[in-house]
Amino acid sequence: MAVTKKEFGAMPDGRMTYLYTISDGPNTKVTVSDLGATIVSIIFQDKNENLVDVALGYDTPGEYLEAGAHFGAVVGRNGNRIANASFELNGKTYQLTANENGNNLHSGNDYFGKRLWDVKEITDQSVTFALKDADGQQGFPGNFEAQITYTLTEEGRLELAYKAVCDQDTVANLTNHVYFNLGGHDSGCVGQHEVMLNAPHYNPVIDSKAIPTGEVAEVAGTPLDFTTPHTIGERIEDDFEQLKLVGGYDHNFCIRPDRGPVIRFGEVYCPATGICMECYTDLPAVQFYTGNFITAATPEGMPGKGGAVYQKRSGFCLETQYYPNAINQEGFAKPILKAGETYETTTIYKFSVR
Repeated sequence: MAVTKKEFGAMPDGRMTYLYTISDGPNTKVTVSDLGATIVSIIFQDKNENLVDVALGYDTPGEYLEAGAHFGAVVGRNGNRIANASFELNGKTYQLTANENGNNLHSGNDYFGKRLWDVKEITDQSVTFALKDADGQQGFPGNFEAQITYTLTEEGRLELAYKAVCDQDTVANLTNHVYFNLGGHDSGCVGQHEVMLNAPHYNPVIDSKAIPTGEVAEVAGTPLDFTTPHTIGERIEDDFEQLKLVGGYDHNFCIRPDRGPVIRFGEVYCPATGICMECYTDLPAVQFYTGNFITAATPEGMPGKGGAVYQKRSGFCLETQYYPNAINQEGFAKPILKAGETYETTTIYKFSVR
């Protein structure tokens, strides 16, 4: 195992960004950047002994800074949506940036994924990034210090370990927005990927703004039932209101009501490459998103790394999290970090070949 470092490119203010590649040899490599603590690439050997990059991304820092897709970025303080871009905590109302349909998405425009993180530690198989978010910087209370450690093991496990502290009670719901395509980032639609999610319930959304109704509904009997394997494309165009509202899958799947031990919650398999990805977390839920709006701003396709052009559903996301809008929703576990306490959570993506 080893970690190598090289220049990625300069920020607009002249600060240099870097790429850190964690490698277990010639066949498995994960590259992350201090820009956004971003996963830039995940390279794994497929069933035909070809090296396949299974993470969508860009070639330059400028593209990451300008794009709105959040490819591979850490999202915080709060991933997903907060209704009406506001919440109440300890009797005080906090107003956030209304950056999507009157709601707050991924904490607003001062994204963690657009900032330069500090490198705190490098080992033979891990890189730890750290970021300070000032009191009120995104509208959230307290001076917030976040960390993420990316660790690659010899068993093909990519571990994401989050940690945070704050000097006031605040919201903490960190996630990563990596878009996967196990056929290769440049291989097109992920419709043939087989998905299994150990999630018997999901949160229906009110409308196209994708705010949950507050209901915890059964997936049984709906196209959102992945408790047994189904391909992404099999039912995504079904005449089902929840799919029509958000253009496909973009829903919170409920693993359990609250935090718990790290458990296996899902698996995705690509028949073309034989690459299988098992997913683990200690969080209550996961947002399953199928890249329905990757090309919303550019109908001809979104330019990606290595000359790739990403189209609608060229990637999927499995963003581990608390339930969306949980800070405002009664009955949902609250993503509240108490002053002086430590937020710690782990997500794991384990790669293998069938």
